Amino acid sequence: MAEVPQPNSTFPRPAFFLLTGIPGLGGTQAWLTLVFGPMYLLALLGNGTMLAVVQVDSTLHQPMFLLLATLAATDLGLATSVGPGLLAVMWLGPRPLPYAACLVQMFFVHALTAMESGVLLAMAYDRAVAVGSPLHYSILVTKARVGYAALALALKAVAIVVPFPLLVARFEHFRDKTIEHAYCAHMAVVELVVGNTRANNLYGLALSLAVSGVDILGITGSYGLIAHTVLRLPTKEARTKAFGTCSSHICVILAFYVPGLFSYLTHRFGRHTVPKPVHILLSNIYLLLPPALNPLIYGARTKQIRDRFLETFTFRKSQF
Repeated sequence: MAEVPQPNSTFPRPAFFLLTGIPGLGGTQAWLTLVFGPMYLLALLGNGTMLAVVQVDSTLHQPMFLLLATLAATDLGLATSVGPGLLAVMWLGPRPLPYAACLVQMFFVHALTAMESGVLLAMAYDRAVAVGSPLHYSILVTKARVGYAALALALKAVAIVVPFPLLVARFEHFRDKTIEHAYCAHMAVVELVVGNTRANNLYGLALSLAVSGVDILGITGSYGLIAHTVLRLPTKEARTKAFGTCSSHICVILAFYVPGLFSYLTHRFGRHTVPKPVHILLSNIYLLLPPALNPLIYGARTKQIRDRFLETFTFRKSQF
């Protein structure tokens, strides 16, 4: 008979962690694959199609569409860093994940989340310049500057997220090997360590407030300038057209930040009021829902992308 670990026992650094998915659901969480499976498939197909359309059509090699391609690549990476493991845990049950792989997943999940937030901020600036200074847009926003901005956002995401796995790697002992989550979230792993986790908690809180807070303030400021400019336009048609150029981006922002903020607030302040399974479910939705919705939003509301996709589909269909 296997020895049952005592509540106060500790373990040396494990060779692997055991991901359990959403606690309390057991085998019934297999039904959730009917929700998350289509989300992941949609994220792969939608963002892959978006990247292919932008790459193939040279008329889409413009700053706005290059930013869309950057967002699609980020979404593709974010969905892939979580989706396969999430579906495996929910369909097959708890699964082991090597310690090093857990730290790698932790890095990519948090880095790509920070990258996506930065890309949304860059897109808000792009729309602010397009609406506020349309005559100078081609001078102020160029393909080269978009490339530099994407590189800077990627480097920033790497620099601010690298401490997460490093802060966890310094611990030698753990209370348990079982992570009650579907992926290696930073705080989910920190809850298992034995030692002073104050640095982990403070850095996690500071990073969340700094990255999301600064990006949300920048996006809010950009749309404040857009609203100020649009409301000064002389005709209703002009105002409607100007707001229409920003509607897709607003939908994407809401799809990313609303679930994210709700998940963050329930984790930080709602532990005693929001059940843990609900919080974990929300965190998984937060990571997979935006990558699934973004291609639909831009594909349906951006005329150039929609037309190019329909032309390609119609052409291939006519060949058969």
